[in-house]
Amino acid sequence: MKEQFNFNEVVLVNSEDQEIGTMEKLEAHEKGLLHRAFSLFLFNDRGEMLLQKRADSKYHSAGLWSNSCCSHPAKNESVEEAAKRRLIEEIFIETEVKAIFKFEYRAELNLNLVEHEMDHVLIGFCNSFKKINPIEVSAMKFVSVDDIQKDLAANPNNYSFWFKIIMTEHWGKFLPHLKLETA
Repeated sequence: MKEQFNFNEVVLVNSEDQEIGTMEKLEAHEKGLLHRAFSLFLFNDRGEMLLQKRADSKYHSAGLWSNSCCSHPAKNESVEEAAKRRLIEEIFIETEVKAIFKFEYRAELNLNLVEHEMDHVLIGFCNSFKKINPIEVSAMKFVSVDDIQKDLAANPNNYSFWFKIIMTEHWGKFLPHLKLETA
C-alpha cells in the first residue's frame, strides 16, 4: 500500500536537519519555526537556468522570480521525491534530480510571515517546458546565469529571498555539477 502524505504540513527540524515534528505549513511560517524545504534548479544544455515567476496568488513571495521549483517535503518523503513530485505538479516536467548542498536561512516576509528553512538545494536538467500550473506559476523562462546575476544586482526586489541567497552566497557549489559549454 502506498504511503499517504500530508502536504499541508511541513517537517520541523533542528539546526542539524534532524526531524523534531510536523506543523501546518502556514502556522510554521507565522511562528517562524525552522522546517525542511527544497529549491530545485534546472539547467538546459546551454547552461541556462529555468526561472519560475511565482503566481500572484501565492501567500508569500507572490509574483517574484525564483528557481525552477521549490516547496517542502512531506513527513517520510525524501527531498528528491518531493522535488520530482512538485516539478510535475508545477510545470509538468519529469527529470532526475540530485541534492548538492543544504543551508539554513531566516527571512521576514510580507503579512508578518517568517521563512525559516533548512533549504536542500537540488539540480536537474531539461531543455524545454510545455505548460505551467497557473495556481503555482505565472511564467517560466530560460536565462543565462550571467544575465541573472546582472539583473539580481540591478533589481533585487524582483527575486525571492532564498533565490538571492543561493545565487550570491552559494553559486560556486553548482559549478562542479553543471555541463556548461566552453567557448
